[in-house]
Amino acid sequence: MNYENRLQSLGHTLPPPPKPLASYVPVVRSGNLLFLSGILPLVGGKLTLTGKLGKELSIEQGQKAAQIAILNALSVIKAEVGSLNAIEKIVRLAIHVSSTPDFIQQSAVANGASDLLVQIFDSPGRHARLALGAVVLPLDAPVEVEMIVEVASMGFKENLDSSDTVC
Repeated sequence: MNYENRLQSLGHTLPPPPKPLASYVPVVRSGNLLFLSGILPLVGGKLTLTGKLGKELSIEQGQKAAQIAILNALSVIKAEVGSLNAIEKIVRLAIHVSSTPDFIQQSAVANGASDLLVQIFDSPGRHARLALGAVVLPLDAPVEVEMIVEVASMGFKENLDSSDTVC
């Protein structure tokens, strides 16, 4: 399955990976797992929407922001491993939703991200998930996503060139 082609057929293109906003790295690899830092719905370095769900923003706007954040996360993954086709499994997704105290539809907002991942990756896109409300997020973002992703191993044999031998 070519996930990059699937992404394009769905009408999406990956943006450049967003730059960290503070003192952290966007992704850490441990074995075959990638741990992504919180990713915001930035386009061209600026938030697409600001505000809280249940006040300034609708569920549909929150879902769209979550999808943009997922595209940013996928661009971070591609920059780290070279291709979305290296993704074996979306393991866990956490969606932080900036919302009013009486807003209880965080999971509906998170569905924007989850549904996009399943559309792109099919079964490997199904994941464990956390959707929770937040009083405020960085830059007044409506959502922030974080992910754990399993990628193909970079085996010893795959890194050998034709002149190397294994003893």
